[in-house]
Amino acid sequence: MQQQMEQAPEDLSHAGSVVDKAIEYMLEQKIAPISAASALLGGALGLLARSMDDRSIAGVLRQALESVESGELRELPPLPKGAPPPPA
Repeated sequence: MQQQMEQAPEDLSHAGSVVDKAIEYMLEQKIAPISAASALLGGALGLLARSMDDRSIAGVLRQALESVESGELRELPPLPKGAPPPPA
């Protein structure tokens, strides 16, 4: 996992841009945000399962949960035009 962590910053921005474009495309196709997010999360978990052990995946998920609980995710910019706003 250490090697993966060292490689991630190099291409993380590029991967993020690709995911942003995929999200934008799905919203343009009138795919509900919850459906798009669920599909992306499922795909991400599948990729993690093929490249990390269960304990490492649990660590990634704990970090994600901490981001939710701290309110960090509420600081993200709004969805593109045409997408419904998140629930309050």
